[in-house]
Amino acid sequence: MVTEKTMLEQPAEAPAARDRALYVETYGCQMNKADSELITGLLAREGYRVTDRVDRADVILVNTCAIRENAEQRVLGRMSELNRFKTANPGLILGLCGCMSQHLGDRIIEKAPYIDLVAGPDSYRRLPAMLRALDTEDEPALNLAWDRAEHYLDIDPVREAGVNGWVTIMRGCDKMCTFCIVPFVRGRERSTPHGEVIRQIERLAAEGYREVTLLGQTVNKYRDGDVEFADLLSRAAEIDGIERIRFTSPHPAHFPDRLIEVMAASPKICPHTHLPLQSGASTTLSRMRRDYTPETFLDVVHRLRERIPRITLTTDVIVGFCGETEEEFEATREMMRTVQFDSAFMFKYSPRPGTASHKRLSDDVPEEVKARRLTAVIEMQKSISDTRNRAYRGQVVHVLVEGRSRRDADRLFGKTDTFKTVVFPMLEGVVSNAIVPVRVNGSTPFTLFGDVVKSA
Repeated sequence: MVTEKTMLEQPAEAPAARDRALYVETYGCQMNKADSELITGLLAREGYRVTDRVDRADVILVNTCAIRENAEQRVLGRMSELNRFKTANPGLILGLCGCMSQHLGDRIIEKAPYIDLVAGPDSYRRLPAMLRALDTEDEPALNLAWDRAEHYLDIDPVREAGVNGWVTIMRGCDKMCTFCIVPFVRGRERSTPHGEVIRQIERLAAEGYREVTLLGQTVNKYRDGDVEFADLLSRAAEIDGIERIRFTSPHPAHFPDRLIEVMAASPKICPHTHLPLQSGASTTLSRMRRDYTPETFLDVVHRLRERIPRITLTTDVIVGFCGETEEEFEATREMMRTVQFDSAFMFKYSPRPGTASHKRLSDDVPEEVKARRLTAVIEMQKSISDTRNRAYRGQVVHVLVEGRSRRDADRLFGKTDTFKTVVFPMLEGVVSNAIVPVRVNGSTPFTLFGDVVKSA
């Protein structure tokens, strides 16, 4: 197997990179999407040509998620499919990057021996050397080294076409929730220097982006010296050209009043917060090692809604966690009824090897019970979302246009500042990245519908 030493021994010039076509495919969260843009920027700087045609690629990198086991199986299936392109292009390099690489390590080579390259989230800077090494070595290139100082400060991402720009302001996580694999695949928590964050946002503004999303596993724990998350938001809001600022995912245990005041004070900071609940039962939260209680969670909700009345709240919910009783499950349902989230990502618990819950707790809730509970919360949340969306009917909302509707090419879609998806008929002069007023005349639990309000 190619080691880091052999990679460093390769010549500095990489003539093979010239005219090589690079295709990057992404699975998982916004952090993975941001990392894919980083990888693309790094290799484009080295001379690789970016292509959106997988059948024309000389290097295929799949950037992966390891949060759930079914995602892992899906990606392995996809890698097997991509391997067929080696028949027409024997020199094709097939690589796996990201969280799954870090989680599985060299075991991935045993599962899929046709993979040529494996790189973890702290190893992207080494990708050019790894690819050079493969020109002279027959063994797979593997690098999963941790690097707490790595922020990729000198690399400008090559972003996908769109209206929102991702900026990673934190890497890693120190929370160690018992069900979560993230600390083991992304390492310890560290904040990107605030000057670099501001530089990236300014660059996005110069490129014409009107919306930016700040990313971190516990984004509101950001701290760079004396600059806390609230300070960073304030500085970002001063940048000309950026009209909407979002962030994800904050942690319920880190919402001081000052942060909420900054959010309320600036019209650029979107009135939407994704606030992961996971469970409404204090006993379950304790087993999950979530460092808040239902009472402190509700206090955050109250303070947010008191200062920002228009705010929409979305969440994550896990049912069937180790030892979850019917009473604990009902506490989650009661919390969802009380908070009235606008939408939710809902899952049934599945153990991930390497996590504390997998090692120390029993996955003792029967699968049929998990399925029943998941169906129950999905149906309840669907009803809540329907009611909340109906309240928008008759209102005029301002929509940042993203493009044509996937279901109807004669319609456009975009999002409100409250993160509601809106679909409306195409109108001459209305283009992507424009912000237009739309009067809502219909809704489903998932989407608002309306018509552009024409100026007099």
